[in-house]
Amino acid sequence: MPIYQAVVLAVVQGLAEFIPISSSGHLIIVRRLLGWNELSPAHELTFDVALHFGTLLSVLIYFRRTWIQIIRAALGGKVVRFSETGSSDQNLTPQEQREERWLLWFLVIATIPGAIAGKLLEHSAEDYFREHIYLIAGALIVVALLMWWGEKAGRLTKPLTQVRLSDAIIIGCAQAFALIPGVSRSGSTITAALFRNLTREAAVRFSFLLSTPIIAGAALLKAHELRKEGLPPGMHAPFLVGVVVSAIVGYAAIAWLIRYLQTNTLKAFVIYRIIAGVVVIALALVWHLQ
Repeated sequence: MPIYQAVVLAVVQGLAEFIPISSSGHLIIVRRLLGWNELSPAHELTFDVALHFGTLLSVLIYFRRTWIQIIRAALGGKVVRFSETGSSDQNLTPQEQREERWLLWFLVIATIPGAIAGKLLEHSAEDYFREHIYLIAGALIVVALLMWWGEKAGRLTKPLTQVRLSDAIIIGCAQAFALIPGVSRSGSTITAALFRNLTREAAVRFSFLLSTPIIAGAALLKAHELRKEGLPPGMHAPFLVGVVVSAIVGYAAIAWLIRYLQTNTLKAFVIYRIIAGVVVIALALVWHLQ
């Protein structure tokens, strides 16, 4: 793999993993448009591992303090306010302390549906859907419409620490649909959170925290496969570039989206997804991308 290809694909992964536009869908589309489909299965597996570890690093580094606070609170330690306000105010009521302590367990519960679906369906779903460009384009458009509906229908008043068991289950089930390229893991979870009345910032923070275990699990599974196969010749430099670039771009994407949604809606992403879906369908008809 040429280094420039590794850089381009790592930038796409870092941006689209966290911005709700679908990283898997965009990687497939970019590779089809640029004719970068000649990698062997071993080389593709190697680069997938690099991209997963890069985006895992970005979310772990960005939320490092939050994760420490969440785990400490859940295990009975000191409780601080780690909700979207960013405050470390210690004057919490007993009810607020209980809410802070439950967040870790709700994240664990929300991870289960996606983990089960990923284990059972990952290879068959990805292999099937990556061959059907119209389905990817359709997923881009359908989730855009759901995202728009979620913003209109949700009250968007619930902060992160008021997430309940029912919210976690529904958001976790939504995450399982991200196995379909074009759906977007962040897009599906943020949309479900909006329907559950979370604020935009709470929705995106819960989505990013929820991404940590699912990305970690995918990275470890693929790394295990890679360990059995071994690193192919010529992939050391692209592997390193994939990890570093996707980590840097992913970190920047997380920071930007959280700030953006403090004062803006998801309208820009809705419009982008619809336009992208229509353009992909048009290109598939003209250039036979499928």
